[in-house]
Amino acid sequence: MAAETQEHRRRRRILAGIAAVGAWTACLVGLAPTADAEDAQAQEWHLKVMQAEKIWKVSTGEGVRVAVIDTGVDPTTESLQGQVLPGRDVSGAPGDETRDDVGHGTTMAELIAGSGKGGTLKGLAPGAKIIPIRTNLNGMKGADKKKEHLGEAIRAAADSDARIINMSLGGTAPHPSIQEAVEYAAKKGKLLFASTGNDAQKGNQENWPAAYPNVVAVASIGKDGKVADYSNYGQHTTLSGAGDDLPAWCDGKKQRYCSRGGTSSATAIVSASAALIWSHHPDWTSNQVLRVMIKTAGLKGDEPSKYVGFGGVRPRMNLVEGKGDPGDPDVSPLTGERTLHSKEKESKSDSEESGKNNSNKETAPGKVKVADSKTAPSEGNWLPAVGIAGGVAILAGCAFAVVRLRRN
Repeated sequence: MAAETQEHRRRRRILAGIAAVGAWTACLVGLAPTADAEDAQAQEWHLKVMQAEKIWKVSTGEGVRVAVIDTGVDPTTESLQGQVLPGRDVSGAPGDETRDDVGHGTTMAELIAGSGKGGTLKGLAPGAKIIPIRTNLNGMKGADKKKEHLGEAIRAAADSDARIINMSLGGTAPHPSIQEAVEYAAKKGKLLFASTGNDAQKGNQENWPAAYPNVVAVASIGKDGKVADYSNYGQHTTLSGAGDDLPAWCDGKKQRYCSRGGTSSATAIVSASAALIWSHHPDWTSNQVLRVMIKTAGLKGDEPSKYVGFGGVRPRMNLVEGKGDPGDPDVSPLTGERTLHSKEKESKSDSEESGKNNSNKETAPGKVKVADSKTAPSEGNWLPAVGIAGGVAILAGCAFAVVRLRRN
């Protein structure tokens, strides 16, 4: 009877999520103006910490396209001129994927591939290109709220030329179409990143699509390398990235940057890191890129933390130091399962031996056992703590629905 009751509860949760589709909300704090568009780059502390100048001598992300599923991406900002390719709009809102009434999607695109022209945001992978995929998120005028759009957006990204899919968003109710779309994208060799969420102090509920097995769940850390207080945590946390106190467009007018923090920005930084590595190793598969990111992350030891995963991303370790074994191109480091079939078919004898050794699977730490570390030094030389180690407070009373933007 108890099992039956639990199953009924699970079904009601899923049905409630389906019924609530379109009720997108966001909880925003830390909106104090920080810089005009001409000097926001000076606030990007992560570029110094990650030693971006050294990285860019080896790779800028050139040749890699990143799909940004968000509120749209405005290609006319000074930072994104020439950086944005044609995309897709599945939101049902007026305009197309180049219209961003919120400023969130444009910020994520700039953090990934912005040129930094005129002191604007400089992306960690300025040589990469952005493919905008607009879905119905908070603040979008006239968006269709009668159906689920995120699954369609993920499929659109999977069918594009993008190798990486950035999802700085999420929600507390799973949806079958989203899970199916994630599996579809993974089988096509895409690398998917999503935010863990910003409500660690408000229940720390599991968030999707980050909680799906084939998605890299990204947490947010600050200048001192510690997880932000708002950053959701759990067994599925895989990696972490700089996310606290970074500039972001204050609103859809995109006239001024504000100081913001959140797992949204952290996800963009991790996506950009993947673009840098993939650009330098164009023949690698998504599994190999991710495996190197995990093996070169900042947390010591093989046991991940439920707060920061395997630690802060460190693309420099591979690009400059040459570290990180890419391993099997077809086996996912997230699940240990074979997701791709890039290698030639094994001979019968090889297959038999593979079966004996269970080589079809590999250990996927982080899905079984987790540690409690809250610190993830990304480069071993983080800037001194300046009083933001715990992140900023989460506003009380914010409504969280099925999916909302993951920013602070």
